[in-house]
Amino acid sequence: MSNSLMKFKTKALRRPGVKAAYVALEDEFQFLDEILKARLATGLTQSEVAARCGTTQSAIARLESGARRHSPSIATLQRYAKALGYSLELKFVKKERAEGQSSHGR
Repeated sequence: MSNSLMKFKTKALRRPGVKAAYVALEDEFQFLDEILKARLATGLTQSEVAARCGTTQSAIARLESGARRHSPSIATLQRYAKALGYSLELKFVKKERAEGQSSHGR
């Protein structure tokens, strides 16, 4: 990350509203990071991945950017993973309940 971007991020995260939104999206950011790292590890461009997936470069760019208007389907993520020589693994991971969180009668 460039020095100026790092400074901007640090300054922005000092604002409570920005920090709360950033924390709320942490899992999504981590997943997007995995997607980008996988493509970079293969050495493929977005255009090359798009050709392998049967879609456009702009669709791959939207997927990799995490565009909030376009949540990819599991089938799309599977095609993307296959194009990179990966498989997609989805699983539920139980999180510890936060203090004070309701147990909804359980």
